[in-house]
Amino acid sequence: MKSGAPGGRILVVGGYGAVGSTVTSQLKEWFPGQVVPGGRDGARARRQGGQRVDVGDLAGFRQVLDELGDVLVVVLCVEPPEAAVARTCLTRGIHVVDVGASRRLLDAVAEWHEPAVDAGATAVLSVGVAPGLTNLLARRAHEAVGGADRLDLTVLLGAGERHGADAVRWTVAALAEPVTARPKRIAVPGYGRRTVHPFPFSDQYTLRRTLGVPEATTRLCLDSRPLTAALFALRRTGLLGGAGRPGLQRALTGSFSRVHFGGDGFAVRADARRGDHRAACALTGRAQSRVSGLVAAYVTRELLTASVPAGVHHIEQLPTLADLPERLAAHGVTVRHLAG
Repeated sequence: MKSGAPGGRILVVGGYGAVGSTVTSQLKEWFPGQVVPGGRDGARARRQGGQRVDVGDLAGFRQVLDELGDVLVVVLCVEPPEAAVARTCLTRGIHVVDVGASRRLLDAVAEWHEPAVDAGATAVLSVGVAPGLTNLLARRAHEAVGGADRLDLTVLLGAGERHGADAVRWTVAALAEPVTARPKRIAVPGYGRRTVHPFPFSDQYTLRRTLGVPEATTRLCLDSRPLTAALFALRRTGLLGGAGRPGLQRALTGSFSRVHFGGDGFAVRADARRGDHRAACALTGRAQSRVSGLVAAYVTRELLTASVPAGVHHIEQLPTLADLPERLAAHGVTVRHLAG
């Protein structure tokens, strides 16, 4: 891609949600007149200068692309039911920035690498905080030890933040997935020593492939210690995966959407180990959804203004994005280098 800001449109699907509203506002600042927010609520989208887009309706999505005609990038801030949405964009030569966190969908899009190269399109996956910033920090720690044989990722989220509905549903559903790793105690910058619990974020699976690390585990806690304890005690009961799973998950999702007990700060940490060599780095910030949106906006700008190779790539595979954590300093994100 040539340097500079080319003409054409940027379609932000879910462009007025918890993450998408930040993507939309930041991109409008950089590319005025080119950003089209979209979502299932057509009236709301039109009030923001956008239009109705439903990723659950593939034929309708294709029609939107046809009507707009000059879409350069689609930023997916909502998770489609299938990878065909991203594939539709790539085969048309439209770039994709995917904020999704589903391992199944990310793997399905990754299989479309060669057709994307043939079409001259780029997809960037694992965009956000976790996955996203966790992947970038993991690569730094991995390289600092000369190639890790183990990665441990830690994510602390603010229980008081109003997360988007998709994020809450995904988190509750993930509590029902089986895990084999054990909890551990670790120092989380700004929050002291915490008990963190294994959680199926996609980054740990992606990094095993992209970095060639044999072992990788991501663990989670909330800023509220009591809520963290209650949440993972519920997981240990097995009720979320039993016969009453759908109803219990809906009830828990509703509770999380209404109750905000805690702050809006977050922290992520990456620890790498190779024999006796250890390295660790971390970052902290506020409003995880906002920062996820900023990550997506910066990635989108990179696609439009820098030389990024065609094909499907996870964020840590693009050297031009290696310094993204530092770029976020203007938005209240602090990068910390820790003793291993």
